[in-house]
Amino acid sequence: MLSKNVLKDIDFYCVLGYNIECKKKRSLDLIRMEMIIVVFGYCRISKPTQNIERQERNILASFPNAKIYKEVYTGIVLSRQEWQKLIKKVQKGDTIVFDSVSRMSRNASEGIEQYMELLDKGVELVFLKEPYVNTINYKQALSGGIELVGNDIADVYIEATNKVLKLLAAKQIELAFEQSEKEVIDIRQRTKEGIETARLNGKQIGCVKGSKLLVKKEAPAKELIRKHCKTFGGTLNDIECIKLANLSRNTYYKYKREIKEELLKE
Repeated sequence: MLSKNVLKDIDFYCVLGYNIECKKKRSLDLIRMEMIIVVFGYCRISKPTQNIERQERNILASFPNAKIYKEVYTGIVLSRQEWQKLIKKVQKGDTIVFDSVSRMSRNASEGIEQYMELLDKGVELVFLKEPYVNTINYKQALSGGIELVGNDIADVYIEATNKVLKLLAAKQIELAFEQSEKEVIDIRQRTKEGIETARLNGKQIGCVKGSKLLVKKEAPAKELIRKHCKTFGGTLNDIECIKLANLSRNTYYKYKREIKEELLKE
């Protein structure tokens, strides 16, 4: 029977989220604590206008209990807030699930380096759209070589074959991240070519030099400033006008300066 002190310890670790398995051996109470393996999902989009729900839905369809981390950030860099939180939180035996390799990284060299770091840490990586680069498959490729047969000549060929298999497994990972990076490069190139084509066809790219971009709220905001600001005969000071017009400080003073210039021209 377990002592009261041991039972207290069990209660304590249960609160922390551990699985407790008790075994009796040689009349001594032995406790083995195993941390619960956690599955995390990571979702990322580059722009707020993109839809992140699809990634989350795909991950939860395969891993319903996954704890989702998601953010809007470019995949070119790994210094992303939610990603950094996640990799600091994961422990050996945990799993991180991605909808695709590109969600982890769009930078080939950094992506491969992070992959290997997490692999060495004992974290499983799962890529739903590229399962061939899942860490479990990579580890199987490393450990699943052909056994030596004891023949000197044959073993030389077997060792060479095993080495090639390991290199191919590593190359698959490299290619997956390189393809992810290439997609970004291709998008940039297509955008650049599209702009150049439009320019050659006589289309205006950007604002005409010397023209002014009009913002919808500019006219009504200026009207409020002219009507209520003390500078123009109103009763409100600058702080009160900023609140009334719901403008940032810089925008308010920009509009105020432009109003003065407009009045001088009248």
